Amino acid sequence: MPSASRTWTLDSIPDQSGRLVVVTGANSGIGQVTAEALARRGAHVVLACRSPQRGQAALDRLLAQAPGAHAEVRLLDLADLASIRAFADGWDHDRLDLLVNNAGVAMVPFARTADGFESQFGINHLGTFALTGLMLPHLLASPDPRVVTVSSEGQRFARFDPDNLNAERRYRTVFAYLQSKRANLYFATELQRRADAAGLRLRSVAVAPGLTRTNVLTGGANGNRGRLYGALTRLLVRVAFRPTPEGAKTSLYAATVPDLPGGAYVVPDGPLQLRGEPVLRNRERAIGDTITARRLWELSEKLTGVPFRLSDDATCTAYQRVLDE
Repeated sequence: MPSASRTWTLDSIPDQSGRLVVVTGANSGIGQVTAEALARRGAHVVLACRSPQRGQAALDRLLAQAPGAHAEVRLLDLADLASIRAFADGWDHDRLDLLVNNAGVAMVPFARTADGFESQFGINHLGTFALTGLMLPHLLASPDPRVVTVSSEGQRFARFDPDNLNAERRYRTVFAYLQSKRANLYFATELQRRADAAGLRLRSVAVAPGLTRTNVLTGGANGNRGRLYGALTRLLVRVAFRPTPEGAKTSLYAATVPDLPGGAYVVPDGPLQLRGEPVLRNRERAIGDTITARRLWELSEKLTGVPFRLSDDATCTAYQRVLDE
């Protein structure tokens, strides 16, 4: 099993030629760095972006920095199930080798998605869940499919309440965000358990980027919080957070290390997982909480209307055996 490397850098990424990749939220921040790094190593990268203008600008930057790279932009809004379905229905490649579930929002004011979900739960978890499920047939057409889902070091502090995931009772910005990031970790590990039970080669890996300079706290819905909020947040990000390429390391490590095991959780190895080189962490409570993960999975299928075609009756029996072990 791979361990933390004091010398692992973006230059350590092996050749990615021939690999078909989707990176959500690839127009800025960690997603942009992830997409660019994979394209530089030869992957064909699809930048899945909500805004066509920002997506095209990101593609132009990528091609300017890496002439000859294979990349394209496709529209995807994780706040709208219709957009997610349109993205999956429009997939015209013969397979998908890697899906990087990077897009998300952080600590935004209360809002609902197009389908009525609380926005942080709806975008960060349900949108990611639905996209992965709808792209699953294309992933399973790959000889070595991998799904990387970006969680957060903050998920360790989540008060996970399955009866208030969608702000049924009340909404607290920070707690809703942490809960959605815990849901990402539950999803990634549960996907691996179900893939293992079905005998599939799919590898599902979760990551935490650490404190990273991105626009997730200042862009989007947070951009309307006023000048004081924007100024203070930008100052905090500049002083306390590390450069974006450092934050992208865990995503790229999880996406490209050849012998990385499915079900891994890749985090920075420094104090509180806030900075440092990529390392595998298996002591998170959420990783072993199969009951909550299964409950969340069943709820997510019901809310999104996206069933995962992973199993038949025999596989369900095998999956229950995995849970009982």
